[in-house]
Amino acid sequence: MNDIIIAILRSGTPLIYVTLAGVIAQRAGVWNLGLEGIMIIGACATILGIMLTGSFAVAILIAILFCVLASVLLWFVIEKLKANPIIAGLGLTGLGIGGTALAVQSIYGSQASVNAPFGVPKLGPMFGAYGVLSIFVLLMPFVVFGMWVLLRRTRFGLQLAACGEHPFAARSIGANPSRMRLVALALGGVLCAIGGAELAGGSLQFFAQGMTSGRGFMAFAAVIFGAAHPVGATLAALFFAVVGALGIRAQLTFGGKVPHDLLQSLPYLATIFGVWLSGKLRGGAKAAAGFAELRDQ
Repeated sequence: MNDIIIAILRSGTPLIYVTLAGVIAQRAGVWNLGLEGIMIIGACATILGIMLTGSFAVAILIAILFCVLASVLLWFVIEKLKANPIIAGLGLTGLGIGGTALAVQSIYGSQASVNAPFGVPKLGPMFGAYGVLSIFVLLMPFVVFGMWVLLRRTRFGLQLAACGEHPFAARSIGANPSRMRLVALALGGVLCAIGGAELAGGSLQFFAQGMTSGRGFMAFAAVIFGAAHPVGATLAALFFAVVGALGIRAQLTFGGKVPHDLLQSLPYLATIFGVWLSGKLRGGAKAAAGFAELRDQ
């Protein structure tokens, strides 16, 4: 049982951090499809930072810096250049995937995986069987709670929601929608950096091309499935992680009796099901209207 819980926490923690980044962006009125690209930037910057500096603290700061810069770039393209946020987000994802491959190629002369001597600090023996997990797993529930307080119980959160839903009305109370979106995307960049660092350095301690494997899009689906609520989106991300962990357990249990590709596709099938169910519960027409409203802002 402990093995299953550890597997769920390992796969779910990076997904939850990136999902929270999508939640705060959506509350500000931005459907952030660049989560995948920002996450892989965080993963790559963490491992390369460890290799080049020998310090995890410096590496995570480097990852946060690059992820925040990527988020600011997305804000600039959307707000100043008036680009479509969906297309801009997909473009940022392509930039992140291609840029990290180019960085590894430039530094090491090949696009092979980069192995680090250490990763994110572990909890240690005092946590028993769970001591193999990283400190980001322990911090994750507090981050979720903090995000709930920030978005639902503070003036900043109310202004952010107003800027996302009714930007013209928000200006009448002194809020600047463009500036609020910048802050939201920058905070999301920090969360994506932590998610990428946990993915690459939590248990694997290496970076390889495409290692995010669509987790950014899975996080985006969790935002929709969880109605952009910090707790709801976290539970949706945890659900996807549970399905993924059960798929891994099924591979070990059934071996060659069930097609390997089918078991690996379970979390993605669950993602599609979650988006479909979310649309059914809230209505496709309402969702389409929301997309149109965001596009016109």
